[in-house]
Amino acid sequence: MKYLKKMLRIIFGRSMFAVVSLSIQILVLAAAFRFLSFYLAYFYGAFTLLSAVVIIHILNKEENPSFKMSWMIPVAAVPVFGTFFYMLVELHMIERFMEKKLKFRMDETECYLEQNLKVLEQLSKVSRRNANLAHYVKRYGHYPVYANTNAQYFPSGEAMFEAMKREMKEAKRFIFLEFFIIEKGEMWDSILELLEQKCREGVEVRIMYDGMGSFAFLPRNYMKTLQDKGFKAKVFSPVRPVLSSYQNNRDHRKILVVDGHTAFTGGINLADEYINRKVRFGHWKDAGIMLKGEAVTSFTMMFLQMWNISEKEPEHYHNYLKDPEYFYPLELRMDGFVIPYGDSPLDKESVGEEIYLDIIHNAMQYVHIMTPYLILDYEMVKSLSYAAKRGVDVSIILPHIPDKKYAFLLAKSHYGELIRAGVKIWEYTPGFVHAKVFTSDDIKAAVGTINLDFRSLYLHFECGTYLYRNEIIDEIERDYQETLSLCRRISLEDITNQPWYERFAGRALRLFSPLM
Repeated sequence: MKYLKKMLRIIFGRSMFAVVSLSIQILVLAAAFRFLSFYLAYFYGAFTLLSAVVIIHILNKEENPSFKMSWMIPVAAVPVFGTFFYMLVELHMIERFMEKKLKFRMDETECYLEQNLKVLEQLSKVSRRNANLAHYVKRYGHYPVYANTNAQYFPSGEAMFEAMKREMKEAKRFIFLEFFIIEKGEMWDSILELLEQKCREGVEVRIMYDGMGSFAFLPRNYMKTLQDKGFKAKVFSPVRPVLSSYQNNRDHRKILVVDGHTAFTGGINLADEYINRKVRFGHWKDAGIMLKGEAVTSFTMMFLQMWNISEKEPEHYHNYLKDPEYFYPLELRMDGFVIPYGDSPLDKESVGEEIYLDIIHNAMQYVHIMTPYLILDYEMVKSLSYAAKRGVDVSIILPHIPDKKYAFLLAKSHYGELIRAGVKIWEYTPGFVHAKVFTSDDIKAAVGTINLDFRSLYLHFECGTYLYRNEIIDEIERDYQETLSLCRRISLEDITNQPWYERFAGRALRLFSPLM
């Protein structure tokens, strides 16, 4: 009976409804074009000619070559259906509307994100290369470089969870939460209880979660439930059973801002596996960071920019800056430089990838990476390989127990080429790595939400923190080494002994890697 009830929930659930609806739309499109191509040869010929024009258009787009290839193959192989589907995606107006609204919101907040020229000049004296990176992030990512900011690193979801609760308890004015996944359980229930108490105290609470990330974990009307508790709440891009490209662009960010003076980000979502209260893929290794100081302004504005994409009423941004009378604890040391950054799929700049590439290209001693996925484009493979070939210690920690079998097979398809170039590949034997961390040369680090896969680098809204010459970098590297002690290094022999069908599946999946 229990099994039957589970099956009925799946059959009549929202997920099944969405899958069936999309399948019907695809079948109708396929049937219509099959009918037209069979009876109207001239119509098919016209689309074949149009497909050639579309392929020329794709070739000349300013876009990652992998994405071009993923479109060119279906357009060339199935001219009618492939061409129509490409045009449907390319001409989608919702994405254009979101792009316009987000740009408008970023322009609104520009006055709160002006670069302190003294800080930039100070960074230039220490490192011209990092000043150039700061210039790039400000120009194309809209966020400046800061000094006077303290950072605390968390080597686990459990540690960050406790710090988040502690900071939220001290909130006096507002709490902003923006997360890809919220799921009912011990973690979210305790946060929700705390937020209800703060709301009764008069603290403004805003909660935003992604429509697809939380689709299977929260009821359809959960936003209304939160609003009834006194919170401001919204779902970013709710899932709708309609063929649409904009649903590809998910809000994968994890941001908590308290009173404009404290911000958190990292890999941790608000669900029990992230704090190992629920075991899904062995031990869950994650990481996050807390900032206190001037750099928090960027995360405050980052949240408000996204929140206001769908708002019509004006936002009083200045109300959410740090209270001028707030004093940071005396034990906090404000050293080094911090660049918070966001990444949008709606512009032509892959800020997150460029920061990763900058770290790799300029490394002299080592680049150490933790990532749950390794779905790479040609440029990233060559950058990692070249760094290893010129004597840099390039080391990547990946999960041993994957959450997605197809992603694991795709990652393994890169192992051979990287290992032959000198890159060290490690798998975390206790379970799953979800941390997104780079460290380099004891002076640089990046901690955030951005995986080494196409979805994070090109299709999702993401965020992160770049650190230069901060004391905390020693702690991040120490965590990397401690994690490494629990890992097994992958050899070329391991690749050779992999079953042939797994090797073939991994290589075949590369055709679809831009969607993963």
